[in-house]
Amino acid sequence: MQTGTNATDPREFRSALGQFATGVTVITALDDQGQPRGITANSFSSVSLDPMLVLWSLGRGASAFEVFSQAEHFAINVLTLEQQVLSNHFATNDHEQFKGIACSNGRAGVPVLDGCAAVFECETEHRYDGGDHVILVGRVQCFSYRDDAQPLIFHGGQYARLGDG
Repeated sequence: MQTGTNATDPREFRSALGQFATGVTVITALDDQGQPRGITANSFSSVSLDPMLVLWSLGRGASAFEVFSQAEHFAINVLTLEQQVLSNHFATNDHEQFKGIACSNGRAGVPVLDGCAAVFECETEHRYDGGDHVILVGRVQCFSYRDDAQPLIFHGGQYARLGDG
């Protein structure tokens, strides 16, 4: 059944976008004082294989907007089904986000979360205006992945798993 066909209603637009299932990531970076910061995002996509480029979108209203919009390096941590608690944790504004979180320092000291399905460590290549978001394009400096991990999926405003109907 089709619902919500109003092309001017932002809530209906968001509901329509929610029909596109996405993976869930935690983007990590260091603030201007060298402190680690993280933010949950599902707006991640590949851009190019040569050169290796990826993008993610940062909402202008995000509490850590200044940190991530100015970061020269960031890591995209692709979460597994078992890491839903990390997704929820990094969706908060807690400034002690990394207390008790298993991670290591990646390139340029950026935190890399343990146990992820994939990690892309990036240098910021471009920043583009995207309305109420900034689109950040990163040049992948290194990456790692596990081919045995089940991804954490987000669909219709809630977490899902592969095979859910």
